[in-house]
Amino acid sequence: MHKIYNSAPAAPEDLLFDGMFIAAGGFGLCGIPELLINAIREAGTQDLTIAANNCGVDDFGLGVLLKTKQIRRMISSYVGENAEFMRQYVSGELELEFNPQGTLAERMRATGAGIAGFNTKTGVGTVVEEGKELKTSNGETYVLKTGIVADLSIVRPGRLIRPATWCSARPPNFNPPAATCGKICVAVVEEIVPAGSLDPDQIHLPGVYVHRLIKGEHEKRMEQRTTRAAA
Repeated sequence: MHKIYNSAPAAPEDLLFDGMFIAAGGFGLCGIPELLINAIREAGTQDLTIAANNCGVDDFGLGVLLKTKQIRRMISSYVGENAEFMRQYVSGELELEFNPQGTLAERMRATGAGIAGFNTKTGVGTVVEEGKELKTSNGETYVLKTGIVADLSIVRPGRLIRPATWCSARPPNFNPPAATCGKICVAVVEEIVPAGSLDPDQIHLPGVYVHRLIKGEHEKRMEQRTTRAAA
């Protein structure tokens, strides 16, 4: 099966449509598929729902799609580093569904494992349970959470091993669970290496989950830089 594409715009271009649901890997600015995010921005796809731990920062990562008003709804755990995210949410321009971080990762992972939903105690008695079905077991209350099923997953594993096995950043980076919950998964990798070159324990994502890929250079940004004067 042909999986390798020549450029970031080419890999997802026939998959994009207005109103689609995208699951994105990464954590903060670490392990994010910025080349694919930029391709979506250039394609101009509108009214997006995106499930991701956060929404990047104002000028990088998913934040660039906020800037162009291409995102209608976010399913996230954290919004603290993005002023535009906060502004759009407070003004009512952006819909937001908060998920506890572990719950969001499990909602993605569950779909890839063939699990339609699961019960969790996280969020019971808080706004997280509003509008959700509650379950009781052994006298304890749980919130029923459904698995996330995305039209498209965009992820950034570290290395591809030919022919079909992947090395990817482990959770909480979100790339492995995000990759498994999309109907189609497009990955951007930093390196393609021969079989046998990696320790088997470094293989986090079977290649069967990945349908298309590109190899590309990535910008390595720091989210917070803290320095002190020399002694």
